[in-house]
Amino acid sequence: MSVDLATVKRVAHLARIAVSDVEAERMMGELNGILGFVEQLSEVDVTGIEPMTSVTPMVMRKRVDAVTDGSKADDIVANAPLTDQNFFLVPKVVE
Repeated sequence: MSVDLATVKRVAHLARIAVSDVEAERMMGELNGILGFVEQLSEVDVTGIEPMTSVTPMVMRKRVDAVTDGSKADDIVANAPLTDQNFFLVPKVVE
């Protein structure tokens, strides 16, 4: 796949980047180089290789997924002007 000048200008427009014709020509060469490298990567045989998240084997640290009340209700309403049993009291706005 190769990128032409019109595609470079369209991408620059979508990204809201102002590029001159000289800059667009340079970017066209750079983008074609990047795409050429990506095409080379698709030629690598990766059959039998599992995806990994790190180069060294490791176990992901996870916290226990438990529902709690946070034990901070008193701290949360401490600065509220009006509270009742750890609930915020607000003035009535609709009658």
